[in-house]
Amino acid sequence: MKKTILLFLCTIPFFTMLSAGLALKELSKPLTLENSVRVDVVYGDSIYKVAAKLHKADIVNYPKLWVWYARAFDMAEKIKVGEYQVESGTSQLQVLDDIVKGKVVQYTVTFLEGWTTADAIKALHKSQGIVKTLEAKDHKLILTSIGADQRFSHSEGLLYPETYQYSRGNKDRDIMRQAYQRLIKELDAAWLAREKNLPYKNAYEALTMASIIERETAVESERKQIAGVFVRRLNKGMKLQTDPTVIYGMGDAYKGKIRSRDLRKPTPYNTYTIKALPPTPISLPTAASIKAALHPLDNGMIYFVAKGNGQHQFSKTLTQHNAAVKKYQLNRSKNYRSSPQ
Repeated sequence: MKKTILLFLCTIPFFTMLSAGLALKELSKPLTLENSVRVDVVYGDSIYKVAAKLHKADIVNYPKLWVWYARAFDMAEKIKVGEYQVESGTSQLQVLDDIVKGKVVQYTVTFLEGWTTADAIKALHKSQGIVKTLEAKDHKLILTSIGADQRFSHSEGLLYPETYQYSRGNKDRDIMRQAYQRLIKELDAAWLAREKNLPYKNAYEALTMASIIERETAVESERKQIAGVFVRRLNKGMKLQTDPTVIYGMGDAYKGKIRSRDLRKPTPYNTYTIKALPPTPISLPTAASIKAALHPLDNGMIYFVAKGNGQHQFSKTLTQHNAAVKKYQLNRSKNYRSSPQ
């Protein structure tokens, strides 16, 4: 009897190892799926609940075995909430590893240069899986939500134009906070390396200038030239007279065309009526426009006018400028365009 019991006890580890080996073999098999499958792990899901979802999706053949493995290797309590995509050829063990490591499905949203904050929020709210928490006109809430510091009292221009990744369930403020942090990193670094004797009281005014440059041109070689014109105008006490500020000040009243009375109508942003920068930025500026605002080209130009091919003609004198206006504006060609294709 003692020999029988001893033999039985000796075989237990063998059968345990054999079972574990067979389980590992089963869980390591590549999955054969017709199409990729997405599975949501939500708050409150237990390892058993997740196994049931995977079994229903034909990803896990033996849910109890999958759970046993997760518990045996201390993974059951480490699963992460999120949306997971399972491809054909992936093993059940890889699926478990992805859920434990939180390798969720990634989406992207792009903020374009020259956009407004309202444009960025609109793009976010159209993006799949984003949770809406902000409204474009609630500047105070936006500033608080993105963690803006006290030097800013308006949210315009504080998001860096870039493509950002996110996962389903992220809030709009989460992506905007990333965009704000990137903008501040670019702005503060550029401000420290700025040229001397610029007409800006602080980095925020430089950002405002950069936002105007961004709206004036998309031609890389023109950014510093336009910055130079505007800086010289400020230094001479001249009005900037830039159309993008008029458009921004018009708000919803702008319908695609600026009329003479729009240029004469005072708004805080109409640089045809004020001899200063607008009170806030008017768009999302790139690093190139920020750099241009802080390193303007010193070539004596005071005026510029759109040629109609996306580029501008720069002039030093009013006589030269009037001639350029006559050439490019009063006698416009049929294919005239103010910005590059």
